Amino acid sequence: MKPSIDLNCDLGEGAGHDAALMPLITSANIACGAHAGDLATIRESVALAQQHGVAIGAHPGFADREHFGRRELALPAAAIRAMVREQIELLLTLSPVRHVKPHGALYNMAARDAALAKMIADTVQEIDPTLIIFAPANSELSLAALASGLRVANEVFADRTYRRDGSLTPRSEPGALIRDEHAAVAQGLRMIREGVVRATDGTDIPIVADTVCVHGDGPSPVEFVRRLRAEFAAAGIEVRAPE
Repeated sequence: MKPSIDLNCDLGEGAGHDAALMPLITSANIACGAHAGDLATIRESVALAQQHGVAIGAHPGFADREHFGRRELALPAAAIRAMVREQIELLLTLSPVRHVKPHGALYNMAARDAALAKMIADTVQEIDPTLIIFAPANSELSLAALASGLRVANEVFADRTYRRDGSLTPRSEPGALIRDEHAAVAQGLRMIREGVVRATDGTDIPIVADTVCVHGDGPSPVEFVRRLRAEFAAAGIEVRAPE
């Protein structure tokens, strides 16, 4: 069977590359007006996704625009539950939604915090049990989503480094981003074809890759995604959204 992979990108965040990136990806995680975006940008992103046949996902995050939703906040569980629900439901008023991917700090916290992961998964399941959760492979969020009866697309990053426990190297640490395009493409291909990734300590760790995240706010995101697609095609890997 021909291998396949989804290419997802966080959009509607004001990076300025959305129109060029949308034809190259298969899933769009649309900011829901908290860490970035507003009704106008959401509508614009939805229209672009629909124009290019891209699967639409909600990208809820902390309402902390100053830090772009990348600062971890100690909020009560009820507040986070309401925040996640409101942002998903806002997008649902404008478009059908295929998946949900938490943003930034919320994503990283849910990946390691079982209670938070369960709360997010249960909230998504209550809204629509057919939604797919995008989550790091082998994370608490992935496990919680499966326990809630949701489908999971295990997400990997071609341009981020991994620690030995399978978690992403925090952006605050040196070497968190892979700036060499060739190295990033090679890492992406290896995760898909071999199911492993080289951790920062030099060990190979197992990883499951259903969807690769490409960042829309990098230095040259459009060129990088074009190269990824070309390399995937050369390797016989089909690019399509999760079914």
